[in-house]
Amino acid sequence: MARKRKVANLMGLAVLSAVIVQPMHRYEIAARLRAWGKDTDMGIKWGSLYTVVDNLTKHGFLEITGSERDGARPERTIYRITEAGRAELTDWTRELIAEPEPEKSRFLAGLSVLSVLPPEDVVDLLTQRITKLDRTIAETRAQLSALEGTVPRLFLIEEDYALTMLSAEADWARALRDSLADGSFPDVEGWRAWHRDGAMPPELIELAERGATEPPPQSD
Repeated sequence: MARKRKVANLMGLAVLSAVIVQPMHRYEIAARLRAWGKDTDMGIKWGSLYTVVDNLTKHGFLEITGSERDGARPERTIYRITEAGRAELTDWTRELIAEPEPEKSRFLAGLSVLSVLPPEDVVDLLTQRITKLDRTIAETRAQLSALEGTVPRLFLIEEDYALTMLSAEADWARALRDSLADGSFPDVEGWRAWHRDGAMPPELIELAERGATEPPPQSD
């Protein structure tokens, strides 16, 4: 189970993962995280970097080791990770890998209200999505192929996972689209009639009401 952390923003995890390599100032931290693509992996908000570094320092996960000045630039404070920071980084990483956690998705939100669209529209929209997914999948595969042999696999694991998830989503969307297009999707005729006649068929109303009144499944 995820525990409450003193610095819960995932940018805190990203900062710790950068500073564990070597002490650095905040500009270097930002440059390292951008180079690693952490803004894509973790949805980083760069405007919060200073606050996150300050919070990590306040809670003893980072400590100031000195400062440096580069020409006319303002003096820059250098931070290094503490033993407490190393422990937090490894513990947090263990939690993220071991504990499944539901993640909000705009696609999932759209699927939850899919019935407001006629099936024919859904077929067209899914085709658009599949085309874009296939393009992204091809580009990602090409990028990974270009990096093969030059970047250790360890540092491409998140890209490999993202590619696998994109491929699974494309396959799922393609199967849904095809079942709507060929009429094999359950209750598609009632769904189509609803949009054609302007009234939801009784059998769909019954299913919707049954789903609203049944208690959610209990986990063990």
